[in-house]
Amino acid sequence: MQKEERMRELVETLNRLSYEYYVLDAPSVPDAEWDALYDELQRLEAETGTQMPDSPTRKVGGEPLAQFESCTHKARLWSMAKVKEKAGILEWMQRCEKLRQEHMEKTGQALPPLKYALEYKFDGLTINLSYENGRLVRAATRGNGEVGEVVTAQAQTIRTIPQTIPFLGEADVQGECMMRLSVLKEYNQTAGEPLKNARNAAAGALRNLDPRVTAGRRLDAWFYNIGYFAGGSLKDEEDVMRFLQENHIPTKGVLGYFDGFEALWAEMERAAKTRGALDFLIDGLVVKVCDLKTREALGYTDKFPRWAMAYKFPAEQMETTVEAVTWEVGRTGKLTPVAALSPVEIGGVTVRRATLNNLGDILRKGVTVGARVLLRRSNDVIPEILGLAPGSPAGRAVEAPAVCPACGAHVEARGAHLFCTNSLSCRPQIVGRMKHFASRSAMDIESFSEKTAEFLAENLGFTSVADLYTLKKGALSGLEGFGDKREGKLLDEIEKSKSRPLSAFLFALGIPNVGAKTAKDLARAFGSLQALRQAGEEELLAIEDVGPVVAQSIRAFFADERIAGTVDALLAAGVSPKEERPAAASAAQSPFAGKTAVLTGTLASMTRGEAAERIEALGGRVAGSVSKKTGMVIAGENAGSKLEKARALGVRVVEEAEFLQMLGAAE
Repeated sequence: MQKEERMRELVETLNRLSYEYYVLDAPSVPDAEWDALYDELQRLEAETGTQMPDSPTRKVGGEPLAQFESCTHKARLWSMAKVKEKAGILEWMQRCEKLRQEHMEKTGQALPPLKYALEYKFDGLTINLSYENGRLVRAATRGNGEVGEVVTAQAQTIRTIPQTIPFLGEADVQGECMMRLSVLKEYNQTAGEPLKNARNAAAGALRNLDPRVTAGRRLDAWFYNIGYFAGGSLKDEEDVMRFLQENHIPTKGVLGYFDGFEALWAEMERAAKTRGALDFLIDGLVVKVCDLKTREALGYTDKFPRWAMAYKFPAEQMETTVEAVTWEVGRTGKLTPVAALSPVEIGGVTVRRATLNNLGDILRKGVTVGARVLLRRSNDVIPEILGLAPGSPAGRAVEAPAVCPACGAHVEARGAHLFCTNSLSCRPQIVGRMKHFASRSAMDIESFSEKTAEFLAENLGFTSVADLYTLKKGALSGLEGFGDKREGKLLDEIEKSKSRPLSAFLFALGIPNVGAKTAKDLARAFGSLQALRQAGEEELLAIEDVGPVVAQSIRAFFADERIAGTVDALLAAGVSPKEERPAAASAAQSPFAGKTAVLTGTLASMTRGEAAERIEALGGRVAGSVSKKTGMVIAGENAGSKLEKARALGVRVVEEAEFLQMLGAAE
């Protein structure tokens, strides 16, 4: 078989398997088999120097774009009229029936009795895909409804969006680009700068000129409408949904079809009550007339289709007063404005603080000290100030600090943010670096808290993470809560941390743009700290998900003399990170290879972190939640809801004794 033929076969197979995995939630092959096919395709693409338009290797993102192009949509993308009360839906349905009757009387055209479809109203960013002759030729944002921005390169990184479809006519499908809440939570656990909410995360990723940023956010997209259609016929909403499904275009479908108001409203109430269990944001529901000829007869206003209505859920937002705005310094030296608020209950939580992005965010929202503001909190998202409340009194303007509020050093602007220039003796930076260094995903120094870091910086003059390894017995005697026993435990933990895995050590160092996953990829690719410190740009770029920005960050980090001195001091103090280059043969043959494992309960033989490291070293993947895709749930003592869900889904449950046997046989 010629290489090009094999590449086409691999592309078609991988795209089919991805559809089963990401859209149907019904994978037909183990992850290891998918990875092997993907690796083969990458190798053939490198050998031939070609990449097919629908190749899944495009999902990692291409080179940054200079700017967005504009495009005119083939069919207008309409806004939606909105109501917030039950009566509003009933009135709209009555209006639809009246318009239907008037149209039939005027034209003599028979229209079917009204039937309605109910759908989620996604809280994301609208995206419009254009397919021609079976291929995705363009993706664009909504823009003003008639002209949008071309984001094809960004959309190609979204795994659920097919590059090719069976339909050979022309179709524009409209949907919503989203970031799942579970993905947002996972992203924020290792992100240098956590994202505020899923909607902004999706919008910022899709409208980012660098497609690699889009790829890194692991977005989803779901589609619900066909705006332009040529080369076939569609009769009603059921045909629209059938078309999307048959062409592997992801959709959440409809919540139901209804002939009358009472049954429709009952389902709307049920959907409103259960929305908190969803893994994505919705801010309401959409009701549509099903029949497409009736839609055409009902027509449009200047802004909205008359055949659809959005029901907006009551907003989870409250008014409160900004009592003060302070600037906090993080471990990177970035100054972040934080609003102190009059306490307010929202979403079942008392909120007293809200982070603002930067001075530009403050000015854009009109936030002043003493002003009344609207505050939003939903789905465990960080409290966010939306803007001034109606009728808010004028307050005192918030001014950008000229010097660091913590150390008095000069402040400089880098892009939209302010940074303290004193990285050597600014205490919040020192404390933040030590806290991060000692955290569980990094050096895992148990008993080390922010309070400990503050004590070491203030009383012992610690300025570097390497100073931790100079700590002697009795040094913490003045710190509240630190008796001999606890101090001894901390010293033991510091000593034990000297042999942490290389990936944990790299994450602990706080290399810009390197999170926990990238640290693991680097550790497995280079095997040793010395090899990574000497790595060139080409070697770094050969690692999946490492682009030019990340590669430059790594090289600049290790080239910095002050940082190199700290790393050398750590090594001189006895820190010796364990090499992590996996034994490929044993990993491929292990019972964990290609499987996703979930850990729950307490293991007597090791911590869950240690168990996760051993599973990953043997070719497995560790996830935080149970789904149909989970290969096994490893259950220790006092296992809870994850164990119950595993049994309900029929997922294999592995007790600790069996888990240890599996490890022993594989390692």
